[in-house]
Amino acid sequence: MSPERINPAELSPPAGFSHAVAAAGSRLVFLAGQTALDTEGKVVGATLPEQFERALTGLLTALAAAGGNPADLVRVTVYAVDVAAYRTHARELGRIWRRLAGRDYPAMAVVGIVRLWDEDALVELDGIAVLDA
Repeated sequence: MSPERINPAELSPPAGFSHAVAAAGSRLVFLAGQTALDTEGKVVGATLPEQFERALTGLLTALAAAGGNPADLVRVTVYAVDVAAYRTHARELGRIWRRLAGRDYPAMAVVGIVRLWDEDALVELDGIAVLDA
């Protein structure tokens, strides 16, 4: 499967996301929201970048277990309890993304929320991937 990243010139230049992703494949993988939980179910990391890295690692671990890789991601939603902090750390979060997932950006959205299931969680990521059979 080779997703086609679509970024029309009529839209603002994308930075850290694709405006659209077209994918053909035979297996959809729906990835549950991941926060900065450790193996014992405790939130780790005091800062947004630390928690983002842990959450993204969890998302990619689940994807790998399903047989996929970061380039197979076609959609990721980021839920942030503090969008202003997310914007402040955007460059650092982008570096974390590129180090862990590369430059094949999925269609993405950042959604500001009041809180997450775990009160200490600052960010959660979920996603959709399309894999070949």
